[in-house]
Formats: sequence, structure tokens, C-alpha cells
Amino acid sequence: MNPTVSLEPFAITEQPSSARLRFFFLDLKAQHASIAAEVAVALARVFEDQQMILGPEVTALETELSAFLGCRYCISCASGSDALLLALMALEIGAGDEVITTPFTFVATAGSIARLQAKPVFVDIDPVTYNIDPDRLARAITPRTRAIMPVHLFGLMADMEPILAVAAANNLPVIEDAAQAIAASQHGVMAGNVGAIGCFSFFPSKNLGGAGDGGMLSTNDAELSDRLRILRAHGSRKKYHYERLGLNSRLDTLQAAILRVKLRHLEPWTAARICNAAAYRRLFADAGLSGCVQLPLELAGSTHVYNQFTIRVADRDELRNYLSAVGIPTEIYYPLPLHLQPAFAYLGYKPSDFPQAELVSKQVLALPIFPELREEERNLVVQSIAEFYEVRSTRT
Repeated sequence: MNPTVSLEPFAITEQPSSARLRFFFLDLKAQHASIAAEVAVALARVFEDQQMILGPEVTALETELSAFLGCRYCISCASGSDALLLALMALEIGAGDEVITTPFTFVATAGSIARLQAKPVFVDIDPVTYNIDPDRLARAITPRTRAIMPVHLFGLMADMEPILAVAAANNLPVIEDAAQAIAASQHGVMAGNVGAIGCFSFFPSKNLGGAGDGGMLSTNDAELSDRLRILRAHGSRKKYHYERLGLNSRLDTLQAAILRVKLRHLEPWTAARICNAAAYRRLFADAGLSGCVQLPLELAGSTHVYNQFTIRVADRDELRNYLSAVGIPTEIYYPLPLHLQPAFAYLGYKPSDFPQAELVSKQVLALPIFPELREEERNLVVQSIAEFYEVRSTRT
């Protein structure tokens, strides 16, 4: 039996096939093989230069990502989680403040708020996009609300126009959690270039992933950019002089060099994910599964970059068990919404407070969508799902 390697916050899983074909939920080895020579050159350059912290590769990456995203400033940091934390710190959010966000996301979103002794205030999701429901935002605002933090989940941007309208009406900054959505866009504007600050993750399983943790912040505000650069380096602009209390959250130069190589390939990799998603749609349609399987929504004017291809089915756990038995790897993002997590019990939320997030968490299932996914693998995924429902129908 092959090993299963759990790599939080996402699992990269090699699973055995009981019959037909063995493949991966995410095959990082295939990606690396295509760029190994370029990465080796980049790493050799850093080792020769020996500027391991905030070296020239870091500055170059920030400049190149600014151009890619269409924003004025990019500020690198040590992780996507730190990006969220630094964004809140730059906006001077702290004890007693409230920040509105979604309960259906990775823990770092609300965890960054709680770390500053502020209060995460959850708003239920749109059950079709899985993103925060803009129609519910206004009711969650109180005199203590200091910011809104939407998440662009699975690679689809949240509906930003009404979110920005509510934020503007209440003089609130918007922090975009774009950890899963680099290169996603809405009405021609890229994720991370819409709110006051955008936050990205370079965790290895992301569409632009490093060889470890890494993060980036984006903004068009010169003052916020300056503040973020200080905060990521212990609050220091000048050696041994500290203007603020900050973090040790600098992106390693080695990571920056790797990410610069990968950034050159991000557009074709993104196109491959989108092509895989389109192929899945055709296969599901041909299999006549529309009554059983809800596919990811693609909104007019938006580009979905498919960090995950998440389907929704009523019998998720049974389907997943069946797929595992025939060697099809899947993942669940996320099995328990944040308001029901023990870590957030102190907030006082109860089951049924956010019914859409709770129902979706029982029904979502992510299928392999990485750029190197082969046609026969896509075919086998859908064929196996069709077989599951065919078997069920004969038993009823």
C-alpha cells in the first residue's frame, strides 16, 4: 500500500487503486518535473548571492506580482495566515473590535481576527457560490464593526460589488482573503486588487505554491504598504529601531526565487485548471448526472481559477467511500464550519445559526483538478461517480 501524506491545511494524497488506474489528488512531482531545471538555476543564484532574508529575489517577486495583479504594491510575508494577521494589524484592529467574515473557510481567516483579541462575526454563505452572502452583511454590522473580510473560496471571487457598497456605506475597509484565488478576476479586476488589502498564500497546494510556507499582501494605498513592510519585520524600518510592535514574517529569499520561476508558468497552469473544469462539465453532462451532482458555479464576468473543483451531493460520505474503494482520491473542504469548531465555542454560536454553511459542509466533495491531470483520469473520476449512482439506483 502506498503512503498517505497529510499536509495541512490541504492534503496531498497518494492512494492505491483497487482496479484500474492510480493517480493523485494533487501531483506536485509532475509540476516540479516540468520546471526542475529553472528552479535549480534560481536556487543556485540565491546560494551564490547568500542574501537569504529579504534578498533581491524578494524585491523582484514583489515587483512582478504587482504587475501581474495590476496593483501598486505587493508586500511578501512568511505565510498566508500571516498575511491576514498583518492586514488586520495594519488597519489597527484590536481588542473589542469586530470583523465580519464567513464561517465556511479555513481556520486562518477567523483565527487571524481572534489572535488580535477582536471578534469574528460570521455571516452565512450563498449556497451556490459558497462565498459570503452579501445580502446578509448589513444586518451583521454593529458600532464595533471595523472591517469586512470576504473569502474568495476555491478560486471564485466573492460578489464584491455589493460587499464594497455595504462597506462604503459604513466606512469600513475590505480585506480580501484571496489565498485560494490568485489570478481569479471579476469584471476585469484581479482578486487582491479590489479591497483595501488583498491576502495571498503560497502554500504548496495553491495555484502558485512554493516549497514551503509563504504569503503576499497587495494594496494600492502607499501608507498601508509602508505600514505592512514595517510590521512584517518586527515593526522596524531601521535596524534596532522599532516604530511598532510587528512580526517576524519575512518571505525567505529561496522561496521568492522558486515563486518567481512558478509565476512565469501561472497563466498556462491556470488555463489547464480551467480546461480540466470544462472537461468535467462535459463528462458530467454526458453521464446524465445533473440531477445528482451540483457542479461549481461560474458567474458571468468572473474567472474561476479552480484551486478546488468542488461538487455538491446529498450522499457525500457514501460517494467518497465508494470512490476511495476504487482508488479515486478526493478531499473535503470543509467538514465543519468555523462557528461549530471548539476553538470558537467562546463566541456562543449554536448549530443552525448558519444553516447554509452547515448543510454545505455535509455535502461538498473536491475532485482532482491540478493542471497535469490527464484525460483518462478525468474520465475515470466521472465514470466512477456514474457507477456509484447506477449501483444505488438498482438497489432502490
